[in-house]
Amino acid sequence: MQSKLIQAVEDKHVKADVPDFKVGDTIIVHQKLLDGQKERIQTFEGDVIARNGAGIKEMMVVRKIVQGEGVERIFLVHSPRIAKIEIKKAGQVRRAKLYYIRDRVGKAVRIKPDAKRQAALEAANAKAAAEAAAVKAAAAKEQTAAEGGVSKRAAKRKAKADAAKK
Repeated sequence: MQSKLIQAVEDKHVKADVPDFKVGDTIIVHQKLLDGQKERIQTFEGDVIARNGAGIKEMMVVRKIVQGEGVERIFLVHSPRIAKIEIKKAGQVRRAKLYYIRDRVGKAVRIKPDAKRQAALEAANAKAAAEAAAVKAAAAKEQTAAEGGVSKRAAKRKAKADAAKK
């Protein structure tokens, strides 16, 4: 049981853009790293084998195979070091923790795909991409209007058409 004051402070730091991923999903975690003076983003792609905690303290364990060796990392879901989380593939499992995968190799490690959730994910991604393209097009249109109302390509086309008429 948390006090209301602690809960109020934690609610300010909870990220709103965390996707609804589950144990068994293959995700890509984009993590911010300090590389000298610059900050860069490094990705870690793997299967979610566990989630625990709640609120700001929620964690996930992501496992991938690198050169035949299993590598696991624990990420805080709402950490400021996590740039974004992408769901690559939806998996269907019947357990909350997939620690048994650690003892398996080869084909036994595979997770059954969840076709219904995957179709919903692809539809949501397509919708988000269409919205992003519309926003980008509107911004480009607004920029051309601010520059004089005509893009360079349109101005060249108009000049060619005028030259053809003469």
